[in-house]
Amino acid sequence: MDVILIAAVTVDGFIARHSNEVITWSEDLSLFKKQTMGYPVIMGSNTRNTLTVELSGRKVIVVHREDDPEKVLSTLENDRCFVIGGGRTFTRFAPFLTRLYLTIHPLVFGKGIPLFPELDSELRLRFVKKIAVNEAAGIYQFQYKVL
Repeated sequence: MDVILIAAVTVDGFIARHSNEVITWSEDLSLFKKQTMGYPVIMGSNTRNTLTVELSGRKVIVVHREDDPEKVLSTLENDRCFVIGGGRTFTRFAPFLTRLYLTIHPLVFGKGIPLFPELDSELRLRFVKKIAVNEAAGIYQFQYKVL
């Protein structure tokens, strides 16, 4: 099964300013919807609390600190799922990731919630492709395969 991290990040690698931020700066929501539609999406409870719309057409799985990522993934019957946030959830699911879809936004926060706040080992990636989100603003989604 493909386990895909999908996130909007700033140039300096942050996914939010703080854990309660309702993201208004991401320009890739239509691409996010297109890519995740029909597939399970996994998120932490803080991420769930910041959503302003329901993710209809997708099975939503909210994980908590005590949940075992391997057990969560073993319950899924799809050929792919998406891990959509936040940082601690990305870190906990890192050993199972097969792909990363990162949309880089031209912002620098300087501090905030990093993509992987507690990653113990590096992820080696191979570039797969780039998708234009807003070419005039220089916003693209970069897709990587985890090696």
